[in-house]
Amino acid sequence: MRDIIYPPVIGFAKTAFKVLDLTIRLSGTELIPRTGGAVLALNHISYVDFVIGGFGAQPSKRLVRFMAKEVLFRNRYSGPLMRGMHHIPVDRGAGAASYREALRYLKEGEIVGVFPEATISRSFELKEFKSGAVRMAAAAGVPIIPMVLWGTQRMLTKDHPKDFSRHQTVAITVGEPLTVTRRDDATEATERLRKSMSGMLDRTIRAYPEQPPGAWWLPASYGGGAPTPEEAERLDQEELRRRADRPKK
Repeated sequence: MRDIIYPPVIGFAKTAFKVLDLTIRLSGTELIPRTGGAVLALNHISYVDFVIGGFGAQPSKRLVRFMAKEVLFRNRYSGPLMRGMHHIPVDRGAGAASYREALRYLKEGEIVGVFPEATISRSFELKEFKSGAVRMAAAAGVPIIPMVLWGTQRMLTKDHPKDFSRHQTVAITVGEPLTVTRRDDATEATERLRKSMSGMLDRTIRAYPEQPPGAWWLPASYGGGAPTPEEAERLDQEELRRRADRPKK
């Protein structure tokens, strides 16, 4: 797959990291295979998770093709970049086409990035997982690589103003690959993936250099001010109702 747009975008991102004096703590990135297809499963806490998650594959010199909302591909600014980097548009009304495209990428030896939670977690803890990542990996015969991000929510997330101030820290933790086959139960395998990533998230939060009590970006279960998973679910449902009530264009 020919990449003209992706390398300059990576270069721009690395320059931005330097300007922001961003500290990126990497753990386990050597577990990302240097060749062959794989599903990269990431938690989702920020609008910049695509950028930071992709950076986590750089030590293995891999480019990640993320599955992302189709609306990003129609935007006049993000659209050309998303298409140029060969990301995969996801139309929730026609998901089969996205699934087939992701399988094609995997069989061609690409790494496909998936957010199993499907949307940003307001609690910053793991939401329930969709089974798509597991089903794709089993169908393509490739491993699932779990990745956990932390600190990105401080930059740009739901319900909070953006903050790209300097000297912040983000953490990227990669876990042991999971193998799934067509014979595995997708629900059980998805729960196994979620359990693995839950443990990784706990370790990453505890190792993070800052944990101020009451901080809005810290989960309630760690003494922070973020919504509990139950409160976050209520906010998600309210957001869905607001969207449904908007006049159709």
